[in-house]
Amino acid sequence: MSDHPTNGQSDDGRPDQPQAPKLEAGDAARFRRGTRASERVEAIKTPSRSDLLEQVQALERELEAARSQADEHLRGLQRTAADFSNYRRRTEDERGVVMQLSNALLIGKLLAVLDDFDRALATVPEDTHEAWLDGVRLVERKLRAVLEGEGVTPIESIGQPFDPNLHEAVVHDETTEFPDNTVIGEVQRGYRLHDRILRPALVRVANNPTTRH
Repeated sequence: MSDHPTNGQSDDGRPDQPQAPKLEAGDAARFRRGTRASERVEAIKTPSRSDLLEQVQALERELEAARSQADEHLRGLQRTAADFSNYRRRTEDERGVVMQLSNALLIGKLLAVLDDFDRALATVPEDTHEAWLDGVRLVERKLRAVLEGEGVTPIESIGQPFDPNLHEAVVHDETTEFPDNTVIGEVQRGYRLHDRILRPALVRVANNPTTRH
């Protein structure tokens, strides 16, 4: 005979309790995941219309702030670009001025040589050999052409009204043959370098005695 009763009763005579079905390990894990998923779904709160409106307004504020920051960055870049452009233009202008000043120093020395040519050709002795004189004139013309190529031009003086910006009066002639304050002679020619005065012309100026009293 068996040691355990088979009539559906326990040893103490009470009916046997039904046993819960045992879950395999994989089934238990799936059960737990399903339970957590259900809890998360239940925890999700469906937003109301006011909640959605508030979120939209918050996003709009963030977008506006981002746009403002982007505009400020753009203005900063534009200012930087403008400053650099001004700096480059100023540097180029300064370089141009330095080059002009350097040229002016050299040209000033050449003008002294040209003055010597002018004085020599103005006082040529009558017995000077013509071929030699033609050679001197050729050198003078070449030197003058070189200076003109650098932007050097003579200042027109004789017959012009005296201009202190262009002329320096070294002699005042009292005469009525010319209008008062008119340049009637040139002691030394003046020159421009482009629009800059290299040196003023040294001139004689007519003064009418009657207009001075």
